[in-house]
Amino acid sequence: MFDKLFAAQQKAEEIKKRLDTISVFGEVENGAIKITATANKVIAAVAIDEEFLKKADKEELEELLLTAINKALANAEEVSSTEMQASAKDMLGGLGGMFG
Repeated sequence: MFDKLFAAQQKAEEIKKRLDTISVFGEVENGAIKITATANKVIAAVAIDEEFLKKADKEELEELLLTAINKALANAEEVSSTEMQASAKDMLGGLGGMFG
């Protein structure tokens, strides 16, 4: 029983490491602002187009940054959730004989 629980814990750690290697993106204004995050919801990069930056005012830039960040984090959540569900399905299949 403990072997299966330990294996499940190891699998969860593997998923977390894999999520660190998956990049997701959020962008606004046809790519004028691009946010890169990991599937573990860590912001990895922010890119702002030079021409857009010259024209944008502070409030517009702040609002669009928030929108792009939230898009990236929503994409990260979606990928993370999908990975966790697939893994849980595998783990539960492996734990099936544990209680019977």
